[in-house]
Amino acid sequence: MTTLLLRTALVAASLALTACSILPKADPLAVYRLPTPAVATPASTGGSPYRALRVTTPTANRSLDSERILVLPEGDMIKSYAGVRWSDPAPQLLRDRLLDAFQADGRFPRVSGDNANIAAEVELDGVLGAFQTEYRNGAPQVVIVYDARLVDTATRQQLAARRFSVVQPVAGSKVPQVVTAFGTASERLATEVVGWVTGVR
Repeated sequence: MTTLLLRTALVAASLALTACSILPKADPLAVYRLPTPAVATPASTGGSPYRALRVTTPTANRSLDSERILVLPEGDMIKSYAGVRWSDPAPQLLRDRLLDAFQADGRFPRVSGDNANIAAEVELDGVLGAFQTEYRNGAPQVVIVYDARLVDTATRQQLAARRFSVVQPVAGSKVPQVVTAFGTASERLATEVVGWVTGVR
């Protein structure tokens, strides 16, 4: 009886090893951070009337609220680049880029994100409507659309709202070139947002 059990165990182990050897191995993912070029200080030098700003993570639809690097190769078909992903979901990448831009600008003495429990006078929130590569006339372009709102945190009254849309050509079709274009596009958008928010009275 013991011999029979031993043989059965050996056969089961052999089958398991065979099954493991024929299963396809998953390709390793390449993880990309959003490039961080220096954000230019807006032309205006006037300070903001507000002292403390909170930047929240934008809301987004299910396809955008992910770590996939999205591409629209034709029409409304949404795909993602194979074997690569962002280091964080796209809305978080944009929030962090905006935080960096406001901190570099310096016109708000206190800047925080929604991941920190810090009091603020005004809050920047919004909706991320696009964060993807689109092929237009056969050429890839990075498209970022952000509908921003500035809100008084005490009254929850909306102080101002504006849509920001940036289109950045990609210098090729390789993923690293696409990632570089995302960095440039997000830099441009962040610079525009900083200039707008600091001008709200």
